[in-house]
Amino acid sequence: MSSTLHPMLNVAIKAARLAGTIINRAALDVESVRVSAKQTNDFVTEVDHAAEAAIIDTLLTAYPDHAIWAEESGKREGQHGGADHVWIIDPLDGTTNFIHGFPVYCVSIALMVGNKLEQAVIYDPSRNDLFCATRGRGAYMNDRRIRVAKRIAMRECLFSTGFPFRPGDAFQTYMQMLGDVMPKCAGVRRPGSAALDLAYVAAGFTDGFFEMGLSPWDVAAGALLVTEAGGLVGNFTGEANFLEQKECLAANPKIYGQLVSTIGKYSKFASAGDKAAVRQSLAAAQPEADNDKPADDIPPKADIAPF
Repeated sequence: MSSTLHPMLNVAIKAARLAGTIINRAALDVESVRVSAKQTNDFVTEVDHAAEAAIIDTLLTAYPDHAIWAEESGKREGQHGGADHVWIIDPLDGTTNFIHGFPVYCVSIALMVGNKLEQAVIYDPSRNDLFCATRGRGAYMNDRRIRVAKRIAMRECLFSTGFPFRPGDAFQTYMQMLGDVMPKCAGVRRPGSAALDLAYVAAGFTDGFFEMGLSPWDVAAGALLVTEAGGLVGNFTGEANFLEQKECLAANPKIYGQLVSTIGKYSKFASAGDKAAVRQSLAAAQPEADNDKPADDIPPKADIAPF
């Protein structure tokens, strides 16, 4: 199949596998890996940096004029004819899992040309699973064509999500949203890698995914996989312009609409009436015991609602 792949996708696959080799080597002795915190519960390791450097070197060796948008090293402008080609890179999505030896993490690489995602690779080095897609050519896992699941009723569906983990991440809002979803479905999972979660939606392993607080490198490659597998991706109100909106929802078309109806009111793009109803519900749910807590123990409003 590799001979039929788009040349840029082949280079991205080469870069992802090289990063995966670095990650797998480090995983053999993960306790010796140097770890630092970007902020509370948000970690970066020397492996993230080494994998990202290897990816960038591979991509720019093939396409020196292309731009780079990477999680750890930030943005690097493109030049000449490659200025509108932007590689969006997460060298190790699921770093917290990795440093604990929990084998759910991946490499995520996407190419955006203009404002459209054109190429995508997600590589799970611990399972040697390779997901890839080119716009208009379908999505694949290990050379096999993949499609989103066909379920049409939420009560039969398995969803994946990600829990808030940073200060100010609207924890109470998220818990209420989760409480709205869980009674309507067969189950909710929290694997810990948004990119891999999206790849699993594309492969039909789960029926949908939703999460707040995500960055473009978390979702770019997975979004193209989902759409090329027949699914939909957007923000919580269902709008397709989601990449930099810090909220992502993905599912097959039937389930997508039902998820939007369930969690759309929690979007920062929700109507004023929906936002007011959510705030009122959250305020009513605050335990009376909070009145007896010291001020330092009461979460700020940012922790209660994201709008």
